[in-house]
Amino acid sequence: QVQLVESGGGSVQAGGSLRLSCAVSGYTFSRSCMAWFRQAPGKEREGVALIYGRYSVSDTDYADSVKGRFTISQDNAKNILYLQMGSLKPEDTAMYYCAARSAALPGCGLERNFGYWGQGTQVTVSS
Repeated sequence: QVQLVESGGGSVQAGGSLRLSCAVSGYTFSRSCMAWFRQAPGKEREGVALIYGRYSVSDTDYADSVKGRFTISQDNAKNILYLQMGSLKPEDTAMYYCAARSAALPGCGLERNFGYWGQGTQVTVSS
């Protein structure tokens, strides 16, 4: 059974930084398709960052709104997915969720369906 548990959210002033963590169990990190999504009140869920891992090689992708400010990474030894967020803006305020897609499914992208989700962690950025 795949379980994802986020942590690291909180309140920060604009321009600040936060690092989100997602502890993952029951999922193979050596062949992975994982991502961070966010949803603000009254808005649709948005794919923020993606990491596609094949053993020691990984590819990443980011939403235009966070490119150059956010970095997604994974620790294969600890089974943890990270999202390092910098230069935070008030519009980054949202509930952030980590998600995983079965490696048995074709393709990996923010537009794909992810079958496993965490419970979310709140990020609030004040101006």
